[in-house]
Amino acid sequence: MFAPEDLTDDAFLGGRLQLWQPRRGYRAATDPVLMAACCPAEPGQSVLDLGCGAGAGALCLGARVPGLTLAGLELQADYATLARRNAARAGLGFEVVEGSILDMPRALRRDFDHVITNPPYYPPVGTPAADEGRNLALREEVLLADWITAAKRRVMPLGWLTLIVRADRLGDALVGLGDSMGSVTILPFAAREGREAGRVVIRSRKGGRGALRLLAPFVLHDGAEHPGDRDNHSPQAEQVFRHGHGLGHLFS
Repeated sequence: MFAPEDLTDDAFLGGRLQLWQPRRGYRAATDPVLMAACCPAEPGQSVLDLGCGAGAGALCLGARVPGLTLAGLELQADYATLARRNAARAGLGFEVVEGSILDMPRALRRDFDHVITNPPYYPPVGTPAADEGRNLALREEVLLADWITAAKRRVMPLGWLTLIVRADRLGDALVGLGDSMGSVTILPFAAREGREAGRVVIRSRKGGRGALRLLAPFVLHDGAEHPGDRDNHSPQAEQVFRHGHGLGHLFS
């Protein structure tokens, strides 16, 4: 378990949500916030966050949409404990179960209206991160295809899967979605105007029949380069990061 001195107290959504995170290890940044902003969950629905870490994705969604039934799966016990603590602090119900995505715990073997997930980004080869927890969170020890397969199994018919991946993994993710997930919409995220997208959110519906859609890039920062040690979010990104707004309107 993390000692108090090993944690930082970080503000999300302009301070609407405070999360304890490990000072060294996997730390949530913008990706789970963007993923949560794209999830079309409505009050009263159920959401499963696969690989929930300290809870940033699910809790950002819960802070925006009241009355959700939130559940999470996390492999690392220390992070699962932290997610529970963060949820209690936020006053949000969050059932966090420890276990592997390759052997889904019985407690989570049920259907959900929504599954959200931010899979590990980096291949298993290469120099590992110095911190074991960070390495497990970021390095792809479970193949992306297997990760998506596990996610699809938990989505109820006509339910939604929302995931965020590196842009160079888009092809692999689309292959993983297969024929069972339709109405696929892709939202690229670019750091600045004119830059290539570094991340994409993919939203798909189980049994959906809509055509694949590629949306215009969402630009995260203003200007051609970073102005120094301060935020320079674009106005639309500021609405997400500081005010907790969703991005559902971009998908309609």
